[in-house]
Amino acid sequence: MSEMLTSDYSVCKPKPAELITLTTDIDDHAHDHLQIVIGIHGTVEFDISGNGNRILPGQGCIITESSDHAFGGVKSPSDIFVLNLIAQTETNKAVLQEINELAHNNYYFQIDSQLRQLIKLLTAEIASHPDDYLLGQSCNNTIIALLNRHIQIFQSQKRSRRLDIEAIDRYIEQHINSMISVSQLAGSVFLSESQFHHQFKESIGLTPHQYVLQKRIEYAKSLMEHGSFSLSHVAHLSGFSGHSTFTHAFSKQVGVSPSQYRKSYLS
Repeated sequence: MSEMLTSDYSVCKPKPAELITLTTDIDDHAHDHLQIVIGIHGTVEFDISGNGNRILPGQGCIITESSDHAFGGVKSPSDIFVLNLIAQTETNKAVLQEINELAHNNYYFQIDSQLRQLIKLLTAEIASHPDDYLLGQSCNNTIIALLNRHIQIFQSQKRSRRLDIEAIDRYIEQHINSMISVSQLAGSVFLSESQFHHQFKESIGLTPHQYVLQKRIEYAKSLMEHGSFSLSHVAHLSGFSGHSTFTHAFSKQVGVSPSQYRKSYLS
């Protein structure tokens, strides 16, 4: 699907139906309309209000209004078909009520082979004409009308309160020389920022900021121990904004300045 739209649809006016290509970057947001997501290609990790699952082709999920959700491709690229439902008529409101009732049972579903074949045809049309609003609305109406009769609910997995520290460490390691925000760390383990901050402090005993700083200091130590970089370059590679910031943080954490640490290690 080379012509498929690649988009951050959290900041765009939603189309009735659109194809989205996801990378492995994690997005975390909420919106004020109901949304149905169907897997087309690859594997996508979803977390909806703490209920998580992987979505494969032929599977999908229902995201109710204002539900906090995080998602990203397990491998890049992964393609999803997104239906945005915004109530405007009495008929739409009735359909939305049915979908909401379905979501109360479970957020995730499996599509049968008959509907999957139809979706394959419709997504091919959307891929060829992504800006055709009438086509998108027709696809939306068709799939919504058939959804209740052609899906099977499957159980989501309530997220464990135990954080995936390995995933967090991997993210920090991959971005150690960049600014790392709490929202980015939360997204790496499919949690909202508030959930993540609470669970992190409870599990680790440090705030996310303190933990990232600790990792930066450890990395700076390894660079000084095993490399011939200047201290300014060590500061840059470790993600500090400047040499003075690095020196202050290192001295406070380790008890000696970076230059003193290097001398003591090399002596």
